Amino acid sequence: DAALAHLQRAGLSLVARNYRVARGPRARGGEVDLILRERDGTLVFVEVRSRADARHGGAAASVSASKRASLVFAAQHYLARLRGLPPCRFDVVAIDGARIEWLQAAFDAS
Repeated sequence: DAALAHLQRAGLSLVARNYRVARGPRARGGEVDLILRERDGTLVFVEVRSRADARHGGAAASVSASKRASLVFAAQHYLARLRGLPPCRFDVVAIDGARIEWLQAAFDAS
């Protein structure tokens, strides 16, 4: 909720929350915590990570390669439902204690 409020204060609008997709009956797919739209139409897929403090690299460092891959998978599934392909990016909102850090374009789909 804190991450969403932070992004909405920055002018983004909520499109979907906790968008989930499965790969199959026994295979995990992916989930996007928040999908928002910028004023310019850019679709923003957001991973929200929270830690009690910044030890061990903090919340941002916890977004592993496998987590990024599952986010990309879910985002591709979401985009396949749309008529046209809008500009997109992947952001991370890292919450360490009370500190919120918004990392825009934190990674790409490759």
